Amino acid sequence: MTTKSIDSALDSVRSGRMVILADDAQGEAHLCMAAELVTPDAINLMATHARGLVCLALTRDRLQALGIPLIVPDTSPGRESFGASIEARRGVTTGISAADRATTIRAAVADGAGPDDIVMPGHIFPVLAREGGVLVRSGLTEAAVDLVRLAGLKPAAVVCAILDDQGALATRADLEALAELFELTIVDVPEVATYRLRKESLVRRVADAPITTAHGRFRMVVYRNAVDPREHFALVKGHLRVTDAPLVRIHSECLTGDVFGSQRCDCGDQLAKAMELINAARKGVIVYMNQEGRGIGLANKIRAYALQETGRDTVEANMELGFQDDGRYYGMTAQILRDLGINRVRLLTNNPKKIDGLARYGIDVIERLPIEIPPHQGTLHYLRTKQKKLGHLFSGLKPPA
Repeated sequence: MTTKSIDSALDSVRSGRMVILADDAQGEAHLCMAAELVTPDAINLMATHARGLVCLALTRDRLQALGIPLIVPDTSPGRESFGASIEARRGVTTGISAADRATTIRAAVADGAGPDDIVMPGHIFPVLAREGGVLVRSGLTEAAVDLVRLAGLKPAAVVCAILDDQGALATRADLEALAELFELTIVDVPEVATYRLRKESLVRRVADAPITTAHGRFRMVVYRNAVDPREHFALVKGHLRVTDAPLVRIHSECLTGDVFGSQRCDCGDQLAKAMELINAARKGVIVYMNQEGRGIGLANKIRAYALQETGRDTVEANMELGFQDDGRYYGMTAQILRDLGINRVRLLTNNPKKIDGLARYGIDVIERLPIEIPPHQGTLHYLRTKQKKLGHLFSGLKPPA
């Protein structure tokens, strides 16, 4: 997908036509169009040829303005957050026809629309698009709203999952056949992120000063973003040029390991090792992300510790608390790297998902360098769990028999 192709997709959206949004990482794709331009024919086409659930992707502000509650609290960045289903209060009959559903969607996105314009439940299913879009969560919902917004229209999109004739998720070949049949453009979610990265930034520097540590002298650059109140920072070593591919470590905050030396994990040791390696190389960056517990927060991390005391492993504990095994996303990380002038990296990691995560946001990992800490009795089960269930790569760690 080229910038020219993205521009073609935006032209389609502006003209009220659909595009196909594809997420190869999840193996799913949606038909997508601007909500304010929806027609009964468009709803009928989605129901007939996409066959999935017709949903209305809305921002949090719009959901709140309409008084639509989320069915499940918005606690995990990796999961879709659906609102209560809706119907237009006026102008519909049973609500299920293509014309009625189009009327409901237009009522929900009309200027000045509020709780008096809809009823609940209904036949249209709102879904929350997170603030920051694909630069925060690389999902189909966020990509749909981003495309519509980039096209200059209201940030609300009609989306419908594409299924094949047997009701299974459509394959790439199915998408290409559908695109040819209706002359639609296929847009991959990572390309929306890359396009946005070229056009805008959500992070800004708020502080910058040298800092001397036990592992050398660095420059600390603190960032805030336009999405949430979190502060992230980068420890920068040396002068970075656009042509460089420096050593980079992406390190998620681990208060228990980084500060208190918890024996449940190797996080503190990994951070120290990364600082030593980058200091020795005289050039590189540690991006320290404020996403405790693989994105679940400190309180939930300690709750997970309590579950681990009863025999769960780290993945089982997260899942039992209602979270993904790993809720981290790398949009903000990529934004920080780009702000520092970095497009190519040699990544210090044992986690191949970080490579994929950065690639989705336009950062090229030209080399993966392991950062392995010899295990001890306290970390052995933890590391084996990461190896078996999260796909982490360890050259010297034997899996359990």
